[in-house]
Amino acid sequence: MTGITPIALSVTHLSKRYGETRALNGVSLMLEQGEMVALIGASGSGKSTLIRHIAGLEIGDGESGRVEILGAVSQAGGRMNREAARGRVAVIFQQFNLVGRLSVLTNVLIGHLGRIPRWRGTLGLFNAREKDKARAALARVGIPQVAAQRASTLSGGQQQRAAIARTLVQEARILIADEPISALDPSAARRVMDVLADISREDGITVLVSLHQVEYARRYCRRTIAMRDGAIVYDGPSTALSNDFLAELYGAASEELVLPDAASSGPADPMTPTGVEPKRQAALATV
Repeated sequence: MTGITPIALSVTHLSKRYGETRALNGVSLMLEQGEMVALIGASGSGKSTLIRHIAGLEIGDGESGRVEILGAVSQAGGRMNREAARGRVAVIFQQFNLVGRLSVLTNVLIGHLGRIPRWRGTLGLFNAREKDKARAALARVGIPQVAAQRASTLSGGQQQRAAIARTLVQEARILIADEPISALDPSAARRVMDVLADISREDGITVLVSLHQVEYARRYCRRTIAMRDGAIVYDGPSTALSNDFLAELYGAASEELVLPDAASSGPADPMTPTGVEPKRQAALATV
């Protein structure tokens, strides 16, 4: 059937408990290929835990939780299949996770690991084609001039863009960004968000970006998923996020996370993310 966008990521009834703390409570969501979706919520809402499960770093509790990556089952019934996410899902973190003593180019080349013989990766032996691809990735994120520099010499924004370049070399189809701009100044944050939006739009890469800064969600993502107490309490157009709802979501921290001149409460924008069922739009939970 034509006109249907394939599903990149499906999470169904995923739960996770750490002792007495319920980190995830029956979370279900679907992301289409090429979507760029914001994930918001206060600290402790479950965002990072959800990201770790999608990335194959954690496994859910019980028999009902299920994660599918591009049609392949990553985890189900309390069992994990790490091969489903390997090479298909890339994660970038707030801390950049670059090796500071190595050159930026070498850090980006690390994205080839898993696609080349292990002995070459261990020895750091990359061929000309692989190096050209890494240089092209650095050009794509706007920092080709820093290839020979030590990663530790880069600014925070440059390091984050180098981390994104590494995911391009990896050829991941799903990019999970966990608070990628929280440590950056506004100018660097915009550059990073511009890069994420560009690769989603131009390469059809699915991007799920966890954000504290709600205005970036409104500006860059057509769709936002909000979490609280391990559950999804909103899944709909970013334009429909009201300041009243955000104040309730974030509590006292909302004054720092929501700009005072942001759009106030109003009717939901009729725009809906491509292929997302109307029944899931503006799905505010009763609070």
